[in-house]
Amino acid sequence: MARLRELLGIELPIIQAPMAGAQASALAVAVSNAGALGSLPCAMLALDAMRKELAAITAQTAKPYNVNFFCHAPPAPDAAREAAWREALAPYYREYGIDPGAIPEGPGRAPFSSDAADMLEEFRPAVVSFHFGLPAPELLARVKKLGARIFSSATTLEEARWLEARGVDALIAQGLEAGGHRGMFLTDDVNTQIGTFALLPQIVRAVKVPVIAAGGIADAKGVAAALALGAAGVQVGTAYLLCPEALTGAAHRAALKSDAARHTALTNLITGRPARGIVNRLMRELGPMRAGVPAFPLATAAIAPLRAKAEAKGAGDFSPLWSGQNASGCREVPAARLTRELAADL
Repeated sequence: MARLRELLGIELPIIQAPMAGAQASALAVAVSNAGALGSLPCAMLALDAMRKELAAITAQTAKPYNVNFFCHAPPAPDAAREAAWREALAPYYREYGIDPGAIPEGPGRAPFSSDAADMLEEFRPAVVSFHFGLPAPELLARVKKLGARIFSSATTLEEARWLEARGVDALIAQGLEAGGHRGMFLTDDVNTQIGTFALLPQIVRAVKVPVIAAGGIADAKGVAAALALGAAGVQVGTAYLLCPEALTGAAHRAALKSDAARHTALTNLITGRPARGIVNRLMRELGPMRAGVPAFPLATAAIAPLRAKAEAKGAGDFSPLWSGQNASGCREVPAARLTRELAADL
């Protein structure tokens, strides 16, 4: 527990999980000012938007914060695969009066880049974290040169060892319970994914760097349990989604507050990569995992107009209702209060 506090200069061993699409700078600021580590997800931000959000953070807190990036390899477009995917969605397009031929193709999430590294030189965040492994060695070297601590997610013991060998300062042990995208990068076999409290002690025993537990942790007792199993800290995401500082959409908020939040599944339908969310109409009718979906993040384009039409009617039928398996700590309270409550048993 003390190791993470000492490593980052924070009061509480809690990291607010970066949640692309559901938050911006306001949530990160609130959590950092409460004594934990707030995070800004940048995978869906253009450079101008990234600069604006980073400027907002530095204007409102002098505390450490984390900037998070995806580092996937952009896939080559596959016209046949895209056409087959849109054909599978054709009944929904007809239902909503959408012309599939008018839907533009293109990714919704960009990997860490040289331009993003230039931006970090301007703001110099305390922590830079990555999802889906690590960026190219030359880009990683640039981030290290800034003095930032490097974190990345491991979903298996093999990934933890791989990351430690490449010089990360801390590992995020992402259990199967966690909401949002799986950080898996050495395999695409979801059967390798295990629960947080099974994964955590295995990684703690195998590596020397601090290990942060993520997945299914929603209250103070969960935080204390993770620390008792050797975690240097915890990363919490779902619990923050109803905070007023979050940008969680109306349909997503309604789902989190309903009984539907008790039923989540891994799905590749939204983006092309396994991610945990509340089961919605699309997942029920097509099956949560489906072969032939365009590679991440290309699947997003075909879903976007369906999501917009449904959300305009108040439905999350085609929305990424990301949530972990334990949404019980998700409440409409200020992020600072939630952060302090998560640390109540420390």
